[in-house]
Amino acid sequence: MTLKTTLLAGGVALAALASAMTPALAEEKPTLRLLIEDVAEAGFIESVLPDFKMQTGITVELEKISYPEMHDKLVTQLTSPQSYYNVLAVDYLWAGEFSKADWTIDLKPFAAKTKFDLSTFEPSMMQAFGDQREKVRVIPQYSYTMGFVYRTDILDNPDIKTKYKSSTGKDLTFPANLEEYVELAKWMKKNAGMEGAAMQAQRGDPNSMEFSSYLFATGGRYLDDNGKVVLDSPEARKALKLYADMVQNAAQQGALTANLDDTMRLMCEGKTFSMVTFWYFQPQLDERCPAVKGKMKLTKMPGGVGLTGAWGWSIPKATTPEEQEAAWTFISWIQSPETELRLTMMGHAPTRKEIFLNKDVLAKYPHYKDVQALINTGISFPIFLYSAQYEDVLGTQVSLASAGQASPEQAIAAAARGLQELMDKAK
Repeated sequence: MTLKTTLLAGGVALAALASAMTPALAEEKPTLRLLIEDVAEAGFIESVLPDFKMQTGITVELEKISYPEMHDKLVTQLTSPQSYYNVLAVDYLWAGEFSKADWTIDLKPFAAKTKFDLSTFEPSMMQAFGDQREKVRVIPQYSYTMGFVYRTDILDNPDIKTKYKSSTGKDLTFPANLEEYVELAKWMKKNAGMEGAAMQAQRGDPNSMEFSSYLFATGGRYLDDNGKVVLDSPEARKALKLYADMVQNAAQQGALTANLDDTMRLMCEGKTFSMVTFWYFQPQLDERCPAVKGKMKLTKMPGGVGLTGAWGWSIPKATTPEEQEAAWTFISWIQSPETELRLTMMGHAPTRKEIFLNKDVLAKYPHYKDVQALINTGISFPIFLYSAQYEDVLGTQVSLASAGQASPEQAIAAAARGLQELMDKAK
């Protein structure tokens, strides 16, 4: 074969190779970029992404940051002509804002096209993001209802029982209501050599969430069934009085600047009797903290119910059709019954009904049968255009009362006015 013939043959081969590569290049999948809170859930998701890429060819890049940074960073992108983040992790507190601003797309058509069953999600999880009857802008990702976690080994300790009976004249039992819980926590701090409660009383999101469970446990509400502001009530004033008492007389030093991470660390070290926290942290404490492993119980708020919340998945409007298709492929895969079961066995907080009833899940986490009821009886924070801003309004007032700089009556009245003003502004 001559050199010319060889070169010609090589040229034909290269042309054929280039031709064969063209369709593959044309079908290259978009890369999904996801901003997510840097908590255990992000690690669970990250661990299954190689399987997702292998099955779909789609790469997902996670950017993990702290919660306080997320909202503003997302809004900057959602208001841009093209969002850098093309699949969204959305806290339920932002759902009203994102929906009202029309920053996210309706996912119902995608669900219908791919036969993705929305009916198997817990109703409370779908409703947590606002009214989703006409348009579904958020698919539930994981649940976070607040409950009461306490040390069973402390409550059942014979020496502590004897000491409690001697000093109070009463038997040491599980608190029947919020007042009894506060009194018990105060006694533990004074007499049991540990903090009565690990509290996240930092102003803003931490104390707004924690106080909400105190509010609901006393029978108080932010809004009535018709959406009217009813916060300024005897129940709310009572709840804030008890909350401030707990911060001042039963919680750890520095509770007014403490967040969720601080409370988790205290509980993990075995230095506190109790805490009001998000339910899915109890199994994580069990698995990672030898000092309290097998010594804790999760239950509803003493005397009532707690705050319910959720994270979910959305797709921003400011993305291409190809990115939206890829984003839905990811959402429908990560929230499929098969993947959610896999994540749940790692410690994920499920949102589908059948996961709570799965025999393997219950074998590993027997308390999940109680969690299902906890989730469906919890009460939501007000979800509207300015939910995130209201956290700051409420948090400021709760902080002032907790520090003794305002009376519970003054703080609740101001918090109620702030809620009404923001709701009027949202109309």
